[in-house]
Amino acid sequence: MPLAPLPADDPKAIWTQPPDSGLRATWLGHSTVLIEIDGLRVLTDPVWGPRASPSRFAGPKRFQPVPVRLREMPPIDLVVISHDHYDHLDYPTIREMAKGDVPFVTSLGVGAHLEAWGVAPERIHELDWWESYTLPGADLAVTAAPSQHFSGRRLNDRNSTLWSSLVIRSSKHAVFFSGDTGLTTEYASIREKLGPFDLVMLEVGAFHPAWGDIHLGPEHALEALQLLGGGAFLPVHWGTFNLAMHAWDQPAETLFAQGQKQGVQLVMPRLGEPVEPVRVDGVKPWWRAVDAKADDKAPAEEPVMKLPKSMPWPLD
Repeated sequence: MPLAPLPADDPKAIWTQPPDSGLRATWLGHSTVLIEIDGLRVLTDPVWGPRASPSRFAGPKRFQPVPVRLREMPPIDLVVISHDHYDHLDYPTIREMAKGDVPFVTSLGVGAHLEAWGVAPERIHELDWWESYTLPGADLAVTAAPSQHFSGRRLNDRNSTLWSSLVIRSSKHAVFFSGDTGLTTEYASIREKLGPFDLVMLEVGAFHPAWGDIHLGPEHALEALQLLGGGAFLPVHWGTFNLAMHAWDQPAETLFAQGQKQGVQLVMPRLGEPVEPVRVDGVKPWWRAVDAKADDKAPAEEPVMKLPKSMPWPLD
């Protein structure tokens, strides 16, 4: 984990003004992103809880808090949840959000969790792959699309619910959110049926070669981006929990090096920094300052961390 807290911005003042381009994203940690799209706010995989675990006392503990408290969030028009793993479907967060009236869009079967935790059934909209939900009275549709992952919150419920990537589209903009996935040729079909995309959010953290079929990692994420037809690329699923053996900043470093060589439009903001994809001009490697030496000199380049040849099957 990082040696110091990650830099984080307070986005609340900026959120009071609409984005000039109509599309703005604020990465709040892991896979939680506030998407402002043509006057509406969509929140992806909201996780404010302290652990990605069924226990309050054990399991992966977040090393970086969300830069905005849940009660300080602006009004949300829609919440989308990709699948039921603990780092994407968070009990304390859903229990708090159940007190409001925001609708939820999620994958088949996940609604049972939401309803059990207090969300009214009429607020829950489950989707199979290629099915869509349109927000009533609004120019916004969400379509579930294939991903290559798994589901389950206990040892005896593996794959009892669906997992999905999600496409959020208005008449002017489109956003792709991977949820969790491995590299799959289905992304070419997603491009053909649902693209092109103004913003692509792909998971890049918590990977291992032995998990190649269920998590992307940065190199496969770049391949997935090409299959999706490109677009501004905001990496998610990193910088919050330790869920694998690689260094916490290895996904960012790999993307920064390889993405620039490939001419990818990387969008890598600090936590809590609202960004409009069309206005992003280059990336500053802000994460390097976190583990910098006390004398403020740039640290020597470290060798790439070698991963063990095998690891236990991941929980997320």
